[in-house]
Amino acid sequence: MLLFRFAVFFLLLAAGVCFAFYIGTGQQRYRTWGIKILKWTLIAALGFFGVLILERIL
Repeated sequence: MLLFRFAVFFLLLAAGVCFAFYIGTGQQRYRTWGIKILKWTLIAALGFFGVLILERIL
C-alpha cells in the first residue's frame, strides 16, 4: 500500500517535471510525455482505489 502511494506520487511528480520542461523549452515531446505519464498514473490509481472500494463492500 505504501509502495503504491510512493509510486503514484513520483509518477505525478514526473508528469509535473515534464510539463515544467515543456513550459521552459516549448518542445512538444515533453508535453506528450507528461500527458502519457499522467494518463497512465490516473488509470492505475483509479484501478487501485476501485479494488479497495470493492474490498470494503465485499
